[in-house]
Amino acid sequence: MKKIYLDHAATTPVAKEVLETMKPYFSEKFGNASTLYSIGKEAKEALNRSRKTIARIINARANEIIFTSGGTESDNLAIKGIAFANKDKGNHIITSKIEHKAIINTCKWLEKQGFKVTYVSVDKNGLINPEDIERAITNKTIIVSIMQANNEIGTIQNLAEIGKICRKHKIYFHTDAVQSFCKIPINVKSMYIDILSASSHKIYGPKGVGMLYINRKVNIDPLLHGGNHEYGMRSGTENIAGIVGFAKAAEIISQNMKKEGERQIKLRDKLITEVNKIKDAHFNGHPTQRLPNNINFWFKGVEGEALLFRLDGKNICASTQSACSSYELKPSHVLTAIGLAAEQSHGSLRFTLGKDNKEQDIDYVIEVLPKIIKSLRRISPFK
Repeated sequence: MKKIYLDHAATTPVAKEVLETMKPYFSEKFGNASTLYSIGKEAKEALNRSRKTIARIINARANEIIFTSGGTESDNLAIKGIAFANKDKGNHIITSKIEHKAIINTCKWLEKQGFKVTYVSVDKNGLINPEDIERAITNKTIIVSIMQANNEIGTIQNLAEIGKICRKHKIYFHTDAVQSFCKIPINVKSMYIDILSASSHKIYGPKGVGMLYINRKVNIDPLLHGGNHEYGMRSGTENIAGIVGFAKAAEIISQNMKKEGERQIKLRDKLITEVNKIKDAHFNGHPTQRLPNNINFWFKGVEGEALLFRLDGKNICASTQSACSSYELKPSHVLTAIGLAAEQSHGSLRFTLGKDNKEQDIDYVIEVLPKIIKSLRRISPFK
C-alpha cells in the first residue's frame, strides 16, 4: 500500500515541474551570478526573475526580496538584524508565546545580550488579542514579531490589525509566514508588514532555500559579511538552482491558491468532524480561522509517539508537534500556551494535508485512527 503523507507542515516533496526547472542550473547554466560572462549573466537573470516572482506574490518590490537558506535564517536575520541596527532607539522586542522556535530561541538569545522581550499570551484557540500587543509597547520597543499562522495548531492571526498598531507607533512589524506563504493571501502593503520570512520546502520547492522581504525603509544589519551579495544583506554565492526552484514552486502554488485551499478545507473539515466522534478527542486551534490544511487534536489516555508509530505501521505519516521539536521530550510550548497540561500535549496529533491528498486518504485515516486509539487506550498507563 502507498504511503499516505499527512505531514506537509514538516516538509513537502519537490514538485516534478520544480525539479525540471532547476536541473539546467546544476550543470548547464551553472554560472556564478556575480560574474560578467554569459553563463554568469544567465544565472543573474534567473536570480532577478525569481526575485520578481516572489515579490509579486506578496505585493512587494523585487529589490526588497533577499534569498536565504530557509525560514530559520530569515527569522534570525529579521530579529537580530533589526535589534542590533536599532539598539540606539530601544532594546525591547514583542513576540508571542506560540511562535516557532526560530523566533523564540532567537529572542531568548537576545535577552542574554541585554535585550528585553515580552511574550504575549494567546487564548484557548491560539489567537492573539491585538490590544495586548498595543499594551505591551513601550518607548523602547523596536520590533513586533507575530507569525501569520501557527505551524502546530494552524490558527491564523489578524496581521492587518497588529500591523496597523505597529505602524501607528512607528515600530517595525515582522511576520514569520513560513507556514502560510502561498496557502493564504499575504499583502505586505495592506497588512503593514515591514519584514517577512518564508521557506521553499513548505511549498513543494527544494530544502535549503528561503527568503526575507525587507521594506526599503527598514534599518537592519546583516548577519553574514563577505562579498555583499543580496544587496549587501546576505553575503555568499547564491544558490541559483534552489532559488529558481523556490520561485517556480511559489508561482505554481500561488496561482492555484484559492481553488486548492477550498478543496483542502473540505477534506480538513471532513476529517475534523469524524475525529471529533472519537471518545475523549479534543480539537486544538481555532475552529474556522485556521490554515486550510491543518488538523490538530489531543486524545485522552494516548501517548503521541506511540500513536505515530501505529499510524506509520498503517502507512500514514503524521506528527505530534512541530517537526523541529520532534526529538524533545518537553511538551509543546504552543499547546501549553493554549492551556493544555503536559500529559495532554504529549497526546497530541497533527495532520497537515497537501495537494496530492485525496478523499480516499481521509477515508482511510477515519477507518484506521479510532481502532489505533482504542488499542492504545487498552494498554495505556494514563487511564
